[in-house]
Amino acid sequence: MTIRVKICGIVHPDDAELAIEAGADLIGLNFVPDSPRCIDLETAAAIAERAAGRVERVGVFRNAEPDEIERVLRRVDLDRLQFHGEETEDREAAETYPGTIVLLDHPDGNAGSGKAWDWSASAELIESGHDVILAGGLSPQNVAQVLADLGDAPWGVDVATGVEGSAYRKDAAKLREFVAAVRGSETTVSEAE
Repeated sequence: MTIRVKICGIVHPDDAELAIEAGADLIGLNFVPDSPRCIDLETAAAIAERAAGRVERVGVFRNAEPDEIERVLRRVDLDRLQFHGEETEDREAAETYPGTIVLLDHPDGNAGSGKAWDWSASAELIESGHDVILAGGLSPQNVAQVLADLGDAPWGVDVATGVEGSAYRKDAAKLREFVAAVRGSETTVSEAE
């Protein structure tokens, strides 16, 4: 089973290249105004263009109004949208929208903070057949153990802080280590199933 790897908070086209070279399946472009990883439309378009056809490009929004999302989509070619925040059930109902994936992050309501949490709380949702992406405090040092402890593999894992160097830029060595740890755990998870 392939566990998808999403590298979130890409702030520069060169970081998208590093994530792709490391083996990422998805990259996240942040459009949350108060996030330190929020990028302008010009940068986002350059990142999306560099990654086109090589990985899925995910636009990350928090409590964004539909017209703001549309404004971004007119300028930036994205493959998926990710909503963090207090979106209503009408806007995020997983049962209504085919292809919906549930991203589980630290339950403190401060999604995207890079805080570790009790990932085992996601096991029931994964076992019930939902496509789940685990996020929050994952790193090259802990992701293999987190996946081993779950038993059933999630659809994917999401990391930002755990693979960064300075100024929110991605670190090539950490990216490679993270992806290698996930790929190594796929065999362990498959054998357990």
